[in-house]
This record gives sequence, structure tokens and C-alpha cells, in this order.
Amino acid sequence: MNFGDTPEEATFRQELRKWLAANVPEGPAPLGGPARAQFWAKWHRALFRGGWMGLSWPVEYGGRGLSPIYEAILADEVGAAGAPPVPHVGYLGRALLHYGTPEQRRRHLPGLLSGEETWCQGFSEPGAGSDLAALSTRAERAEDGGYRVHGQKVWTSDAAWADWCLLLARTDPQAPRHRGISALVVDMRAPGVTVRPIRQINGDEEFNEVFFDGTPVPADRLVGEPGQGWEIAMTTVSYERGPADIGFSSRYARTLRRLEEVARQRQVPPATRRELARAYVHTEVLRLHVLRSLSARMAGGTPGPQSSVDKLLSTRTEQLLHHAAMDLHGSGPLLGDDGEVLFDYLYSRGSSIAGGTSQIQHSIVAERLLGLPRAR
Repeated sequence: MNFGDTPEEATFRQELRKWLAANVPEGPAPLGGPARAQFWAKWHRALFRGGWMGLSWPVEYGGRGLSPIYEAILADEVGAAGAPPVPHVGYLGRALLHYGTPEQRRRHLPGLLSGEETWCQGFSEPGAGSDLAALSTRAERAEDGGYRVHGQKVWTSDAAWADWCLLLARTDPQAPRHRGISALVVDMRAPGVTVRPIRQINGDEEFNEVFFDGTPVPADRLVGEPGQGWEIAMTTVSYERGPADIGFSSRYARTLRRLEEVARQRQVPPATRRELARAYVHTEVLRLHVLRSLSARMAGGTPGPQSSVDKLLSTRTEQLLHHAAMDLHGSGPLLGDDGEVLFDYLYSRGSSIAGGTSQIQHSIVAERLLGLPRAR
């Protein structure tokens, strides 16, 4: 299989590299508060103005209507350049592209893509993290035909400054648990919405708790059909879990190159060298798997249960890389030096939880890909 660029793809890649060289922000993103929101909004809008957002989205919603290969090239080059990641709006946009009404798409997709409106994902709950079907947030029918939402979400990225939330709520408590869930678009400034930032161990404030106390949601903000929320959620997280979609593969390769440079400059114990070797193998396996996943997408496929393999590989690779980085840098990160090394290591520990725990991903692979019986 030839993984080389076509002439058109090579031209696109060179144009993108030139743009990145002139536009990558200096320094890391702030760890919290308005400064963090402003940093990401500025980067999002710069990418949109440059023509790099929504490459495979329909033109009528602000995209460029290109092949998915161009999204992969974008993720690859952004990671290789050490730029901030491309804002993660694609997987939320896919929910509206696949299931939204024409009116919902026209209203929401252009602002989502341009960064003029910020979105968050209201899936996880304190009592139903990776067991999404156990969620208890409820949306009850109101007299005006809409809904009133009651409940709590947690680990909601960017909720503190989001304009809209793609929310999963139980609309039919009598239905089987996978069939009584619906997806709603919720105005984050509506009455009854309370957001509380969560300060993480690495100092970041990306995550939030979100409380809904009778929050009104008009009927025309139901996405898909009543009870279709589980299907919509699975489509959404399939795009969320793929490293080809979010640029993990190239960022890991860049991290590995930095670690190799450090190892060349220091006396490195054999155990740490073996750890680096394992990280190299996992990085290469992930790169090849991303290419295979991309080839399937190019052939007309859409992400499905196979994305759990992507998620498991990327989690293992990220944790190996940052564990090796801590060993290479010795006591420095713990004593206040090399703060970015410690930040990345601490953040990597949560990668086996984010987007569905590794245990859940193993179950999906076992049951849906290998056809093994469900564990009892």
C-alpha cells in the first residue's frame, strides 16, 4: 500500500507547513480561567481564517468538502510542528451532520466550525462515567412541548466558557436503559445551569461539574428522534477516540524525538533505555494503525467499534512516553524544574479514563470485534 502523498496532497501539506511556521502561538496554553479560553478561541479562529477547519465538512456549513485524508494531514502537521492541537469540534459536529435537522445544521455548524460559538459535551456523570447507559440526568416534557432538564454532569471539558452543550438525558425512564436516552442541544446560559470548574492535580482547570435545575430546552433542540441518544453518543465517541482525527500520532512522534535527544546527552540506565525502546515500538505501531484506519475511512467507512483499538493504543503510547520522560529527567520535574514534563506526565495518567476507560474499550473490542460472549 502506498502511503505517499498525491501531488495535490503534497501541495496542501507544503501550504499548511508554511502557514504553521508563521502562525503557531508561542508558549503553552494558560492553565485556567479566562486566559485559557481566550488562548484557545484565538487559535481556533486563526485556523478557521486560514482555511484549515472542517476540511472534510460540507461547503454549505463552512467546510471545504475535501477527502478525510486532508484532515489526517492537518492533524499530522499540527502535531509535528508542536502547535496546539486542532480544536476538538469535529466529533461534536458529526453528531449534527449525521442526525441534526437542516435547521439545526444551518444554525449551529457554522459557529461551531468558526469558533464564534464554543461547545461542550454533556455525557459523563458522577454515577455513570464510562457506563454511559446508566446516566440519570432526566429531561421531562414541559407544558410548552419542550423539556426541563434535571441532573448533573462531570468532567465536562470547556463548560466554563461554552455557549452550547450536546447533552444526553433520559427522556423515557420506562424504556430499556439504552433506549430511553435522547440528545439535546442546551444553551449554557439558560436558567438553571450552574458550572463549577475542577482544579486538577497538574493545575489545569479544563474540566467542570455542570448542574441542571429545571433548565428549559425547546422542542426543536432535540437531536434525532426521542430515544436515539445512545446511537448518537456512539457515533460521537467513535470520532472522539480516533488518533487519526485528533492528531495524537504525530504529537507522540515529536515527543519521542525530544526524549531521544535527551537520552543522547545523558548517561541513561539500561532500564530507561528499554523503556524508551518500548515507547518507540508503541509509537510506530500506533502510526501504522492510524494509516490503516485512515485507509478504511477513505474506502467509505465510518468510525465504529474499531476506534476502541485506536484509543487503547494511543493511551498506552502516551503513558509510556511520559513515564519515560519522568525517568529521563530524574528529580527535576518533582523539584520544580521541567514543569512541562510533570504536567504532561500527570495529564497522561487520565488518558486511560478520558473518552471511556480502558476497561470499557477492552470490553468493546472483545464483544463487538472478536465476538466473545459478554462478561457476567
